[in-house]
Amino acid sequence: MVATSVANLHSDQNNLNKETALTERGEVVKGRGDTPNQHDILTGSQPDGTAFASGDDSTCGNWTKSGEGAAGVGHHDRIGLRDDAPSKSWNSSHKSRGCSDEALVATGGAGYIYCFAAK
Repeated sequence: MVATSVANLHSDQNNLNKETALTERGEVVKGRGDTPNQHDILTGSQPDGTAFASGDDSTCGNWTKSGEGAAGVGHHDRIGLRDDAPSKSWNSSHKSRGCSDEALVATGGAGYIYCFAAK
């Protein structure tokens, strides 16, 4: 279990980290320090889980673009270049360098999107 509620999921108290943010096959996703680094999660959201303001595209054109644009990303391993809240955020660390596969890889990702199941 990574969170007890939606509010907990978007707080600093959740259990989402490199050991729990697994692939659909239960495999660990490569994070900072691994080769290649794939720690960026496509979320398009702010730290509280809400969307950015209208006109501030953080979802690669509502997930329809594969070139120009940007996507909001978080770090599944909770590690960034600094020791600050955005660097440790699983859902809102920074924006990608673009929406293409190459741009997502260059930013530190692989185009992964996470899904959650409620019990």
